[in-house]
Amino acid sequence: MTSEPHPTARTPRPTLTITEAGRRRAVLTFSGRLDAGTLGELEERLVDPRLLGAREVVLEMGELDHLDLASAYALLRVATGRPEGAGLTVRGANRAVQRTLRHAGMDAVAVIEE
Repeated sequence: MTSEPHPTARTPRPTLTITEAGRRRAVLTFSGRLDAGTLGELEERLVDPRLLGAREVVLEMGELDHLDLASAYALLRVATGRPEGAGLTVRGANRAVQRTLRHAGMDAVAVIEE
């Protein structure tokens, strides 16, 4: 018999941290789960001027456990709005997260490293 989480139990909030910020390069590090409940927080972080002003943005996803399609589309909207020639790289994403990113079309506008 398996036990289900209590209905009022909360999943931990994701961590979205800008771990490096400069005009040349910015790094946004993810951990936890990104889903409909955290979409607003993700969208706020993605429009941070430190990310928007960087020539290259790295999305460090090595500690990200889950990414839903709505969150992947939020990433795609920001990626397609970046200036021409501005780089975007996804690093460390597990296979399930990579699959969701590709399903959203992120591989057309970003480098997704294995």
